[in-house]
Amino acid sequence: MNEKKTTAISKFLSLVLRHQPQLIGIKLDEQGWVNVDELLKQANAHGHNLDVELLNHVVETNSKKRFAFDDPRQKIRASQGHSVDVELGYAAQTPPEILYHGTGEKSVDAIEQSGLEKRNRHHVHLSQDIETAIQVGSRHGKPAVFNVLAGEMHKSGYVFYLSENKVWLTDMVPAQFLKLVR
Repeated sequence: MNEKKTTAISKFLSLVLRHQPQLIGIKLDEQGWVNVDELLKQANAHGHNLDVELLNHVVETNSKKRFAFDDPRQKIRASQGHSVDVELGYAAQTPPEILYHGTGEKSVDAIEQSGLEKRNRHHVHLSQDIETAIQVGSRHGKPAVFNVLAGEMHKSGYVFYLSENKVWLTDMVPAQFLKLVR
């Protein structure tokens, strides 16, 4: 399968399943799911050549596991990162002592002042390993990585969730729980 086409479809799915389902006339249910047949029909009606085989390929090969099917594979959703109102139904979890957050170097001062905020997303996204945080930070210029003192946060009453694709989620990270690593 053509990697360029796979990437383009992945970006398209991120857009319509996380941020703007109305672009192709689909509606996400309360948990962010949409019927696969409806997604395919509407994607094709809006000029995106997409079939079940290509959709399966994108979901299965996405290195970040951004998308998930329900058990009978009749519905699909984005695993996290929504700016539209959905309730993903994740149960609260106890996080590891340390998690990581990658960002661009230009954001370091603001983060050190005000912490990490979810802004227009549902949660702040945190990584279990520094390598992933570096990759995420690289998307925003020269990467900077913060240690997130998740264990201390949890003991202080902050709630954490673990998404289907192993991204840790929380509502915010106050500055006192952050330590710049690099």
